Amino acid sequence: MTSFTDIDLLRELEPVAAANLDRHLGLAAEWMPHEYVPWSQGRDFDTLAWEPDQSRLSDVAQVAFEVGLLTEDNLPSYHRVIATTFGRDGAWGTWVHRWTAEEGRHAIAMRDYLMVTRGVDPVALERGRMIQMQHGFDGDEKTPLRAIAYVSFQELATRISHRNTGRFTQDPTAEKLLARVAADENLHMIFYRNLITAALEIARSATVRAIAEEIVTFQMPGTGIDDFDRKAKQIARAGIYDLRIHHDEVVTPLLRHWKFFDLDGLDAQAEQARTNVAQYLEAVDGLARKYEEKRANALAAARA
Repeated sequence: MTSFTDIDLLRELEPVAAANLDRHLGLAAEWMPHEYVPWSQGRDFDTLAWEPDQSRLSDVAQVAFEVGLLTEDNLPSYHRVIATTFGRDGAWGTWVHRWTAEEGRHAIAMRDYLMVTRGVDPVALERGRMIQMQHGFDGDEKTPLRAIAYVSFQELATRISHRNTGRFTQDPTAEKLLARVAADENLHMIFYRNLITAALEIARSATVRAIAEEIVTFQMPGTGIDDFDRKAKQIARAGIYDLRIHHDEVVTPLLRHWKFFDLDGLDAQAEQARTNVAQYLEAVDGLARKYEEKRANALAAARA
């Protein structure tokens, strides 16, 4: 199959990007962040300082909401990465700016909700934002193929994480807001998923290798958040986002959509990469089962 440089590939994929941009613009619903915030509940912090018992969210819901918001806060870094990777001209550039504009609403609405409802400690949240944004986000100088593969998985993972956080809060207002944010993430995922489908026709072996690399090295963009590992474990224990969800609801559906394990005409490296993915997913599935058993045992012990 023809070998493509990064520039060649982006040029070949641009008509697909343009078509999917048009599709996205036809489906994306306009929404206003201010309409998802219960402003009447707001009180001035200079007259009533924040106290933990003011939050309607459980401790774990606070952590999940905070992680979701701080992840969204790093938008300037994400914009820099995709603008550098895809360029700022033509359909690619239009998509980069449109995506950034849509993503910008997420942090606005989420932070306004938390401040109005006093859902989290505002001082701790702001300090966390400063740490996160100064840490930034490094795209590891991914090739365009790897970048598109990564964001396919990442957008879907973020959609599910936001949606599950909303449900976990048991607050209808928070759930409505995060469902709206998740709907944006889903459309973003579809854009990138469709580009990978096209890339598999243009440069199949290279695309399979890129998908495989991103599966086995995947990390959520919030890993730079202060104390992320502990918070991620809390989120996992609550079933908001864990290995089982990542395996069953993120990686597996995308691989099925791309017919990843049925593709033919691969070179030896791509075949090996695909074998590596199968072995990796088997290992993740095994770990997920162990964590599920451990969680079930802990719940049973707590009830007893």
